Amino acid sequence: MRRWLLATLWCLSALGLAGCAGSPNVVSQVSSYGSWPQGRAPGAYVFERLPSQQAQAGLQDRLEAAAEPALQAAGFRKVARPDLAEVSVQLSAQNREDPSMRYDPYWGGGRFGWGGWWGSGGWGGIGLSMRMEPTWVQMQVDVLIRDRRSNQVLYETHAVHDRQNTVDLDLLPYLFEAALKDFPHPAVSPRTVTVTRPVDNR
Repeated sequence: MRRWLLATLWCLSALGLAGCAGSPNVVSQVSSYGSWPQGRAPGAYVFERLPSQQAQAGLQDRLEAAAEPALQAAGFRKVARPDLAEVSVQLSAQNREDPSMRYDPYWGGGRFGWGGWWGSGGWGGIGLSMRMEPTWVQMQVDVLIRDRRSNQVLYETHAVHDRQNTVDLDLLPYLFEAALKDFPHPAVSPRTVTVTRPVDNR
């Protein structure tokens, strides 16, 4: 009976996660800093990579491809040669995950443990209870924009998105869109920014 109940709960949980995965909205908490010079156009840019990012070229290529539409929508124009750029753009991303299941004793404190149980007829035994929980994932993208001549930071923005299940790299463009949505105007930080995905990308 216990096995059947656990299996049923697991299935219901999986169905709930599937429903969440189909949501058209990507909700992020965005924090932006810096003061973009008044009257300055976004202008031409090149991507800048730290040595550690150069060592992970494949991942950085994906981040830059995901950020390009948001930068273009904000008015920036990508150029191939650094000497033609007015600003440099540095990108980074990070993910954090919580365990998808935790174990608790029937009685007593602690996350792990053995607990006692008593069945009908007075039979005693030892059991390990299991509480199924969906994995919580936090995805974050960071954008740093510097003036190419002075190396001064002109704009810094971060977008954090919490979701159930797993990391979804297909959401990166929408996180960058959220991060740059209010550029270059100052805005409350942190603030909630909602981006709706196109129907074909849900």
